[in-house]
This record gives sequence, structure tokens and C-alpha cells, in this order.
Amino acid sequence: MTSDIRGRGRASVTAPPGSQAALDYYLIMSAAGPDGAPAEGLVVEEFALTGDFRTVGLDTAGWTAADGAWWSSAAFGRAMREDPGLRARTRAVSRSEAEAAYRGLGGGELPGETRLRALFRDHQPLPDSPPLRLGPPRVPDGFQDTRVYRVLFAGEPHLSRLADVVTLAREAGDPRTRIIGTGELRTDPDVFTWEVRRIGPGIACCLDLTAHLGTASCEALGPLLRRLTTAMRHAEPIPVTVERFC
Repeated sequence: MTSDIRGRGRASVTAPPGSQAALDYYLIMSAAGPDGAPAEGLVVEEFALTGDFRTVGLDTAGWTAADGAWWSSAAFGRAMREDPGLRARTRAVSRSEAEAAYRGLGGGELPGETRLRALFRDHQPLPDSPPLRLGPPRVPDGFQDTRVYRVLFAGEPHLSRLADVVTLAREAGDPRTRIIGTGELRTDPDVFTWEVRRIGPGIACCLDLTAHLGTASCEALGPLLRRLTTAMRHAEPIPVTVERFC
């Protein structure tokens, strides 16, 4: 996707190496903390999406070195988001990092993504509703459609890891600051702007994306939502849902 990438300042939207993988990969560490604790298992996830990129379900599968077996658990996927202790031991990684960890833990070669999807046996449906329209959409001149999305995350991002998502606000380090940072992406004929917000310090955060689409196609929208969500995951929060407001 060729683009003129600009933040209010300069915020890029490059994703971590290997993040082109379709599935989300996490390591479960033996203890909380920034460094040093060894991994004890691997989790692979995928959200089920509607045609306009809202989430309607989540699949979670995992593998632990202790028993060397794969399992599928909707309850574990919920716990990753609801249990602060487990969330503190969860690290988002790229596909290549997951492969190295799996090999290092004695699992051998990590199965391909088609095989990993076959391990999803405990699907977690997620609430879904069509966009709430309180009136006609406000589409600026020169565009054919405007959409607003919110990606909700459990936890709060490490500010030092957000350079690929936003230009940080001057007061971003103050836990009372709601808007952590902003970004913008122009891909002729579309314009995307977004904000990262706190929702209760340390509890949750969100990325609010406004998409002004210059054509009836939303070809650039899905990949951008994916890139932004991946970059946020690597800053530590765990995605919970994607909602569309209009």
C-alpha cells in the first residue's frame, strides 16, 4: 500500500517483523516482568470478522512445554483479557519469534497456519450489533463514505513501544491524560486518522479510527486495522473487540 504517512508530527504505521502472519501469536512466560523469565507455552488466536471488519468471535489454541500437547480453550482466551496476572505474563510475538520459541521448548517445527486453525475447537462468540447511526453519515466533500471504528484493548500500552502507531501527546505519561497520541495515513483517495485513548488508567485502552473513503472500495481499511492492532499488541495491550460506530 503506497502512502503518504503522516502523524501530527510524524507517526509511521510500520508493523513488527513477521507480523504479516494472519494469526496472532503470544508467549506465556513463567513469571511477570520485562525480561528474563523463560517462556512456558505458546498461544495462537484469530478473531472472526464480519465483512466490514467487526469482531463476532474469537478462537484460541495453546501449547505448553510441560505436557507437549495442543489444546483449545475459549476460557483461556477470556482469562488473557480479564486476569491482570495472566496478562502480565503474556507477550505478543511475531510468527518467526513463535517458531523459535516453540522449537526451543522442544516442540519442533511450528505447524503452518492452516494446521493451527484446525486446532480451534472451542469457539468464543462475541457480541455484535450493526453500526449505530443516529443520523445520516457526515461524509466530507470529495469522499464517498466515512466510517468510525473502535478497537478495544485490555491493559495499557508501554509508551516507548508506540512509535509505530502514534505521535505521542506531550502529556502522554500522565495517567490522567485521556488521548495518548494521534496518527494519520493518506492513501490516495482515502484518508485515515486515529487516536489512542486510555479507558481507566492501567485497565483498558482503545484505538479510535476514522476512515474517509474516496471510493466504494475499503481495500485499504482492513489491512490498516490489522497493522494498527498488531502494533498495539506489541506495545502490550491485548485486543478484545472491534466495533463500528458509523
